[in-house]
Amino acid sequence: MTARFVTALAVLLACVICGSIVRSQDASTLKKDMVGQWELSTTERSKTCVVTLKGDATPQGMKLELEPACAAALPFTKAITAWNVKGLDIVRLQDAAGAPVIDFTEVESGIFEGLRQGEGIYILQNLAAARSLAKSMDQMIGDWAMVRRNGQSICGLTLTNTEATADNFQVFLKPRCDPAVATFAPTMWRLERGGLLLMSAGGEFWRFEADDNAQWRRVPDSADPLIMVRQ
Repeated sequence: MTARFVTALAVLLACVICGSIVRSQDASTLKKDMVGQWELSTTERSKTCVVTLKGDATPQGMKLELEPACAAALPFTKAITAWNVKGLDIVRLQDAAGAPVIDFTEVESGIFEGLRQGEGIYILQNLAAARSLAKSMDQMIGDWAMVRRNGQSICGLTLTNTEATADNFQVFLKPRCDPAVATFAPTMWRLERGGLLLMSAGGEFWRFEADDNAQWRRVPDSADPLIMVRQ
């Protein structure tokens, strides 16, 4: 066995060991970070449930508590008895046998998404952040105007808190809108990942993002942007 081969083998083993340590640290850190109160919800919080993840071990994972209203809001939570971290970054809510009820992965800092086949996507996020989002949604309800860069109003619309579908709310255009907006004809809205989505009955959507002036600007940006301002 040559010295070069021995050196290469030593380097390879060191990398494997180092990688294992890093993976262990990542999973351990995530497990510590997850301890606390979280909100489990549909994507736009039309149905919510408070989950308290604890650091106490159980035979199948870690302890948790679900608020009493969870079973009615999200029936699948009836099967959840514990939680755990699987692999590097999967937060698992599991049943008494340790089988997954739903697996979450982090999509943004502090925001996790999980998919249940046949039902859709669910969100797990820090409870304080979720309640801040709820306040943001309340602030969105009411009358708005769509204006161009020069301040010319081209359409008025009203965002409501009336459910149109499970995760979307009704929006109504006012008379005499610009043809571009009238043709789009949004019927629903929701907040999603920090942005505002307007959706038409045909499935088309416009996305707006908040700017530094507490306005909502359509993205991608253009030379003559479309801006939503509070009335």
